[in-house]
Amino acid sequence: MVALGAVSAIIAFLVVTPMFWVVWQASTVDFSRATDLVVSSQTALVTANSIALMLSVTLFSILLGVPLAVLTTRTDLPYPRFWTVVAALPLVIPSYIGAIAFVSMFGSGGEVDSLLGVTLPRVHGLRGSIFIITLYTYPYVFLTTRAALLSMDSSLVDAARTLNAGPLEAFRRVTFPRIRPGIAAGALLAGLYAISDFGTPAFMQASVFTSTIYWEFSGFAPEYAALLALQLVAIVAVVLVIEAGIGRDEDASGGADGSGSVIRLGTWKWPAMGFVSLLGVLTLVVPVAIFTSWLFRSEGDRIPSLEFQWEFAFNSVRLAVLAAVVACAFALPVAYYSGRTNSVVSRILERATYIGFAVPGVVIGLALVFLGTRTLPSLYRQGVWLLVFAYVIRFLPQAVGTVRSSVLQVDSKTIEAARTLNAGRLETFRRVTLPLIMPGVIAGGVLVFLTTMKELPVTLMVGPVGLDTLVIIIWDAQDALAYRYAAVPALFLVLISGLSMLVLLRQEGGDLS
Repeated sequence: MVALGAVSAIIAFLVVTPMFWVVWQASTVDFSRATDLVVSSQTALVTANSIALMLSVTLFSILLGVPLAVLTTRTDLPYPRFWTVVAALPLVIPSYIGAIAFVSMFGSGGEVDSLLGVTLPRVHGLRGSIFIITLYTYPYVFLTTRAALLSMDSSLVDAARTLNAGPLEAFRRVTFPRIRPGIAAGALLAGLYAISDFGTPAFMQASVFTSTIYWEFSGFAPEYAALLALQLVAIVAVVLVIEAGIGRDEDASGGADGSGSVIRLGTWKWPAMGFVSLLGVLTLVVPVAIFTSWLFRSEGDRIPSLEFQWEFAFNSVRLAVLAAVVACAFALPVAYYSGRTNSVVSRILERATYIGFAVPGVVIGLALVFLGTRTLPSLYRQGVWLLVFAYVIRFLPQAVGTVRSSVLQVDSKTIEAARTLNAGRLETFRRVTLPLIMPGVIAGGVLVFLTTMKELPVTLMVGPVGLDTLVIIIWDAQDALAYRYAAVPALFLVLISGLSMLVLLRQEGGDLS
């Protein structure tokens, strides 16, 4: 186990190292200059907008996700399995895909303006970013709250109802305290996604940390970008500390199958189904319909460099496969060491690999650019391995989590039996342990593959010049306002992203009713 611990320590060190380059770059700024930049009006605006974006998306995600979870688990809503899938599907679509669709539809000079000649409220700026990101992040709250409701002892609610407590009173005094950790977990994911999202604010031209860091970096102001990156990381750290305080509650006990009396909706079932249908139309039907309609348009000047080529899809798939393979190779020793020893050191090393997932992608991209240009310039300019490494840093926790769960399920007696037959550690791992944990390894690899396909800021910032992928073409098409060229790449991404729902259904055993 000593050798395994050493390998895990090396991997954890590699994952954490790029963050030191951001700190180092920020430290090179003169103190007075750094103070002026930090207290400038632009920084104040960026900070205020970012916090407003995070808080607003979190609040609206709770307002959407919790009622939807209650509707699909505690009421007699018809076809709950179908509505659960409809409510959860927006999670697999990148929010920037929705942003492009809504900007082209409702933005200045968009479809509504040209067809109807009517001016509607603009989907633009900070308010537009809040609207779009909420539509594609509320499923975090929905799924975690739904899981908490399904595992909660419903007899407690029934007991409260027998004491003449109404549905709202029973929910406030009995249900809410027990599902609060689930709500907090989903709210944390929604809030972190909102403050770390790059594509949507960039497309909406909202001045928040992620987009400003990218523009400052592109404008040859790396010092200011590094200072903003540190501020963004500090806000993320504060959010994690706050969630740690409110996300745990001794009252949040489960231990039941979630069955019990249901709330009768009566005639309210029709508005309820209409509400979920409206969300499905906004998040799924509208973007797909808009992108599909662009396939049959040819107006505007032809831009040969943006015309779809299968090479774009091949590059995206190749990078995603490489990232998935490397991530699983890194995850195996870390997850196995953590799962088999359960020591303080193993837990620290495991948690160290989660840093990249907690830190926004634009910060990871900035860190790898600093590292590549100053230490590995040839690797940065020519190869794809620095980009693959960036993906691994970003999404390694997905592989570590699934592999570790599989390791914990392996009976130690099985391993001991193999050892009694004079099988060495490596032979036992190869012939006994690895086949047992392989489903977790495959699931982790699939998750890394799917999220890598959609990753925008890391691909833009770290990708070598001339390597065009689906997300790069989508970005270039949006930048040139040639939206029709984003149609095929966007639909391809939506199709690939939809596969992640199959992974989710598999994790739940396919039971969403």
